Amino acid sequence: MNENVNLTDLRQGVRPVDHPPVRAGRIGVLLMNLGTPEGTSYWPMRRYLKEFLSDRRVIETPRLLWWPILNLIILTKRPGPKGRDYASIWNNERDEGPLKTITRSQAEKVTEHLKSIAGDRITVDWAMRYGKPEVRERIQALLDQGCDRILLVPLYPQYAAATSATACDQAFRALMDMRWQPTVRVSPPYHDDPVYIDSVVSLMKKELAKLTFEPEVVLVSFHGVPKEYLLKGDPYHCQCVKTWRLMREAFGWSPDRFRMSFQSRFGTAEWLQPYTDKTVEALAKSGVKRMAIVAPGFSADCLETLEELDGENREIFMHNGGEQFAYLPCLNDSDDGMRVINHVVERELQGWI
Repeated sequence: MNENVNLTDLRQGVRPVDHPPVRAGRIGVLLMNLGTPEGTSYWPMRRYLKEFLSDRRVIETPRLLWWPILNLIILTKRPGPKGRDYASIWNNERDEGPLKTITRSQAEKVTEHLKSIAGDRITVDWAMRYGKPEVRERIQALLDQGCDRILLVPLYPQYAAATSATACDQAFRALMDMRWQPTVRVSPPYHDDPVYIDSVVSLMKKELAKLTFEPEVVLVSFHGVPKEYLLKGDPYHCQCVKTWRLMREAFGWSPDRFRMSFQSRFGTAEWLQPYTDKTVEALAKSGVKRMAIVAPGFSADCLETLEELDGENREIFMHNGGEQFAYLPCLNDSDDGMRVINHVVERELQGWI
């Protein structure tokens, strides 16, 4: 500020021409999800995998051991196959992954909901922990629009250091560089929230009613993490089990008909069990002919649901004697899905609106 500014003018509310911008008292809401590559070819896929697998929240292996594995093996061999996997589910019309398409729509629908209860005081945006749009960039965009209070909403029902925590880490890194930080809130996990459980069950019932067969078994699949993370104190496993139990109680089904498992493991370490692919194979080999699978830990369909569950695990089931298989979609931006997100956002904005 110019040192010749008349302090009397300041005290009287007159702002000098070189005064820094003053925020307008708006509220920002930032929806955060995992991420998606910018393309399916080798280099976009490699950049995405490098950012994702370099995160110490995701891979806790000592750096001296992990660096050669990542850079000399994984980033050499995996971009091609992973790119082909993404290509099989790619939104070609928008040239983006489905996670980005769905998260954008979720943000737009939250905007409309909040406008109906709070007018135009709130700006809703969205970001990805890995890839684009970047968390730092979207926080700055909210500040540029006059937001001095920001609600961060990690779109993970169950908390894990490798998902919710790393998303918040990225937001806090952005805040560390700011002289004038906004007031920040972080929405908590909602794994046992009655609105979440009711919405998941409601959508499942609608999707099951569309099937031409009745599943003998419904498998509830959550993303896996190394068992070591549980032993270190990560609550993720316990929260997944509670979600599954509450869903099962809502259906009134036995544990034999309504099962749970963990997917997406890689490497040689032990991960949370039972494993989804091994469970699907065992069910088929035991004589189960009809099954459905659902992934309530994902707020939006993505590679792990559309390609891994609906693709790879469907093939495993059919190859081992299964006859009818159904993948039940995530909450996404459906009415049930938006009921959950709107509920979480509105609850966490209490006192601000």
